[in-house]
Amino acid sequence: MELRHLRYFVAAAETQNVSRAALKLHVSQPALSRQIHDLEEELGFALFERSAKSVHLTEAGKTFLAEARAVLERADDAVKAARAVATGASGELHIGYAPSPTARVLPRALRTFQAEFPRMRVKLHDLSSEEMLAGVREGKLGLALMVRPNRKLLRGLRFEEVARDTLCLLVAPNHAYAARGSVTISEASREPLVVFARADYPDYEETLTSVFGHVKAKLKIVEEHDSAASLITAVESGVGVAVVPKSFSCTTGPRLELIPLAPPPTPLRIGVVWSERNLNPATENFVQSAKTAGSATE
Repeated sequence: MELRHLRYFVAAAETQNVSRAALKLHVSQPALSRQIHDLEEELGFALFERSAKSVHLTEAGKTFLAEARAVLERADDAVKAARAVATGASGELHIGYAPSPTARVLPRALRTFQAEFPRMRVKLHDLSSEEMLAGVREGKLGLALMVRPNRKLLRGLRFEEVARDTLCLLVAPNHAYAARGSVTISEASREPLVVFARADYPDYEETLTSVFGHVKAKLKIVEEHDSAASLITAVESGVGVAVVPKSFSCTTGPRLELIPLAPPPTPLRIGVVWSERNLNPATENFVQSAKTAGSATE
């Protein structure tokens, strides 16, 4: 028994006329009659009582009609569900993200994505850079929204820039620089620095190098932290200052001050990382949403 047998049967039952059913299905009348006959042969009982001009369901045929309609409806639902997943309109997408650097982009990207694909479930994972890259490589994450890793760490993966973020000096409200309009890089280099742990954020070390590369004095790194939350707490408690992207203001609020650095360092490149090997329509759709969100922040 095939789905076409059920469709032919349902059409004949609804029209009560083989000729009209054949016309509706764009098949010849003899072909439709033969398919229904084959179905009855397979079932072992009659579905119709036939007359010269029409057909009428037997009692068994009436019961079979309800079940046949349910089967066809379920088959159509299965096709729609599979097509939605295949086109990225439905399913589940796991996204890794760095909370502070992506604070201005991620919420907009999510709103844009969910508005266009409301049946797509997004699961966010707050992870370190190393964890995100590993997750994307292993297929546990569809993509990651993060600061651009260096070429070595990015090997085998794709990166699409969606926004840039200015680097600033994060200080406590009572710090001597808190009321300043800007702080020179030379001045900042003499302050005790709170930084992200090298093991979890290997790209952050390169950020510090790009900011303080021309400074001859050795930096005074007093603490390393494995999360933005603990780094913020350390700065707030007066342990030291930190070089962070301007988007940290979304996390710190009025608790801390973000002071522009002079001259302005090269901004951070924020973007989406994914693997071509695991690329699917849902990932492609979110990349486009992130690009749209990034352009809105400029």
